[in-house]
Amino acid sequence: MSRYLDPPASKPLLPKDKIPKVYKSMRIKVFLGAFLGYAGYYLVRKNLSLAAPGMLDSGLIDKEGIGIAMSAVSIAYAFSKFIMGSISDRSDARKFLVIGLVLAAVTMIVTGLLPFGANTTINVAMIFVLMLIVGWISGMGWPPCGRIMAHWFSQNERSFKMSVWNTSHTLGGGTLGLLSTLGMTILLSMGFSQTWRGAFIFPAIIALVIAVFCWWALRDTPQSCGLPSINDYRHDYSGVKTNVKDDEKIPFKNLFVDYVFKNKFLWIIALANAFVYMVRYGVGDWAPIYLQESGLMSPSESNLAFALHNYAGIPGTIVCGWISAKFFKGRCTPPNVIFMSLVLIGTLMYWQAGNIAGFFVNAQAAPAAYASLSKVLIYFALILVGFCIYGPVALIGIQALNLVPKNAAGTAAGFVGLFGYLFGDAILSKLLMGTVAQDAGWHVTFMMLSVASVIAGLLCASTWKSEKKIAENS
Repeated sequence: MSRYLDPPASKPLLPKDKIPKVYKSMRIKVFLGAFLGYAGYYLVRKNLSLAAPGMLDSGLIDKEGIGIAMSAVSIAYAFSKFIMGSISDRSDARKFLVIGLVLAAVTMIVTGLLPFGANTTINVAMIFVLMLIVGWISGMGWPPCGRIMAHWFSQNERSFKMSVWNTSHTLGGGTLGLLSTLGMTILLSMGFSQTWRGAFIFPAIIALVIAVFCWWALRDTPQSCGLPSINDYRHDYSGVKTNVKDDEKIPFKNLFVDYVFKNKFLWIIALANAFVYMVRYGVGDWAPIYLQESGLMSPSESNLAFALHNYAGIPGTIVCGWISAKFFKGRCTPPNVIFMSLVLIGTLMYWQAGNIAGFFVNAQAAPAAYASLSKVLIYFALILVGFCIYGPVALIGIQALNLVPKNAAGTAAGFVGLFGYLFGDAILSKLLMGTVAQDAGWHVTFMMLSVASVIAGLLCASTWKSEKKIAENS
């Protein structure tokens, strides 16, 4: 299997007159493949968040159990993204991405078909194991995409184009909400009572279709297509200086020690990433449960809120990347600080939507108007958080890529992702928030999210001078 995943060998260069046309078309194809491929991974990752309210109503699981089960995806993904990152740096990105997407989709379909009983402990254990598998397989998504973007797009264009590419997971996450609603509606029309199963099955089927497209569109490196390296093609030799060739395998020891563990700047942005991810998933993944349990929205309304929150990240990420390229010469720290400040405002508005609505409308005198205004404020707050949170998510990943040679892109991304998904997502936004929501209530969880927004912004700000110095010396 390891030999099957080996990167394809470099081919002889195409005739010079054909290179521009082929390069242009191939860059479009691989971009679309990486974009839709990573979006596909998000159709088979967060399904439990949307199925959970129905499972709660059926008595199959409780909030603490949901937090534990959802944490399995994050725990496995955190380690997988790091380990798979180093394997991806030594593998064919095309095969790596497609195999992972197919396996994740099949696992999610199995989850949707699995019989559950009255014992909640057994149910939690079953879901935990399946989500652990999905989380591990999901680690095969980002690293090959990072490898593709590093090899096909040069340093001085990468911050903007990777910001555009990074909207793929917001597109996938938002579409998951809509596809889950459609899947549940289909099961309801067929007479099934446990309609929550549609949130697992239907999005996974669409992910399999996307995998077929990715196999057609993706290629590993320009050299494997008979094209020159992206640096030679665009005459862009900025970034990390190294004697290692773009298509050369770096030994594991060098990948982990020289380019990751000794990189102090990488450690800082990895820690910042943990708190960014806590807010990202603490707000998004718990929204359907919080909104329905609190009686603020119906299932279809909360699924729409989940979708809008994710879709808002598409223009938000693009704007954040544009600001980085247009005003800060590709530097990531300034827009990260700006956007995390806005995330804090959105989080506070989401938390206090009822009190804000009560300031304008008397809840007892006009309950319908009060409820409508509260929903509008919640939608707006979730859209604001979604618009602003995914920019820092994208730019922190880009910072990681900019700090290492192309051959170590997957490893650096995996290291930063390890902090984001293990500490920020699994431990803080899933295990801790699930327990706190169960024992202390939702208000305490909102306090935690507000503090996390502040810490993330401060950590990003601490890299301001260091990043500027690196940029000036490039």
